[in-house]
Amino acid sequence: MAAAVSIKNLRKSYGDVQAVKDISFTVQPGEIFGLLGPNGAGKTTTIRCLCTLAKPDGGKIEVGGISAIASPKAARQRLGYVAQEVAIDKVLTGRELLRLQAALYHLPKKLIGDRIDQLLTVLGLSEYADKKTGTYSGGIRKRLDLAAGLLHQPEVLVLDEPTVGLDIESRRVVWEFLRELRSAGTTVLITSHYLEEIDALADRLAIIGKGVVIAEGTPSELKNKLGGDRVTLRIREFTAQEEAEKAKHILESLPFVEEIIINTTQGNSLNLIVKSGQSSLSKIEQSLSEIDLPTFSLAQSRPSLDDVYLAATGQTIMDAEVSASSTRDLKKEKKQQMK
Repeated sequence: MAAAVSIKNLRKSYGDVQAVKDISFTVQPGEIFGLLGPNGAGKTTTIRCLCTLAKPDGGKIEVGGISAIASPKAARQRLGYVAQEVAIDKVLTGRELLRLQAALYHLPKKLIGDRIDQLLTVLGLSEYADKKTGTYSGGIRKRLDLAAGLLHQPEVLVLDEPTVGLDIESRRVVWEFLRELRSAGTTVLITSHYLEEIDALADRLAIIGKGVVIAEGTPSELKNKLGGDRVTLRIREFTAQEEAEKAKHILESLPFVEEIIINTTQGNSLNLIVKSGQSSLSKIEQSLSEIDLPTFSLAQSRPSLDDVYLAATGQTIMDAEVSASSTRDLKKEKKQQMK
């Protein structure tokens, strides 16, 4: 059986900006596959190339064994796409918008009514169906967008940041619906920068950073490969660099400490990897106290997907987003100065 989605050595640039450098991953039929990474990592560009909305500079893309580059129309027939930004005509009612979407898909007229009613029911939209979409909340608009992407019953549903800006209840509804789709046999490809979302939903995932795949596997596999527990330490709310270096030097001598990284983007906090099962917090605090360093905060946890990203890049996903945002702001300032 062909993979639901296969992407190999994908590359895509916009001018002098290389959005995707070399991305490869495979999505199997009937699974939820997550693309996790900070904003600016290349997730949306990858999805746009997959859905034939952008032409790649190189690489291969297949949907169910069909080349999305050589046969884009055939590939699109197997895909349902829900973009990050909800595009809804505020004058139409929800039902009218879905009928318009069904016509664009060239669905048989005898199927349209029943299929719309079914989607309105399962997504909890029946009471809103005949109200103008301009009156919808963000969560209801997102559910309607999901319904529009599923009208033609695609083999693969592609979702770009589907729960950005949603309240907790709306997010829960979307998560449960995606699990139901998987149970019914639909393949789901979802991009997100929410760690908990991918951890909760994805059967497998690829972590993307700066246009390349950093790691791929199940959430458990990726976290277990790291080994050890994670300890986050702050000496003060904003720790001086020399204090962080002093603490690192002392703590590296402790037998249960395997690695220490000073996180300069988060106030020189220290991220430690310690052997699992060790009661390390009290010993760390005692060691710092002996050299007159206070402990502002200290926490221990099992490895997370953010730790996978941290281990591969030396920064957390949040750090990467802050860094990318700062870089974009600097480029804007330079362009304005040149004008």
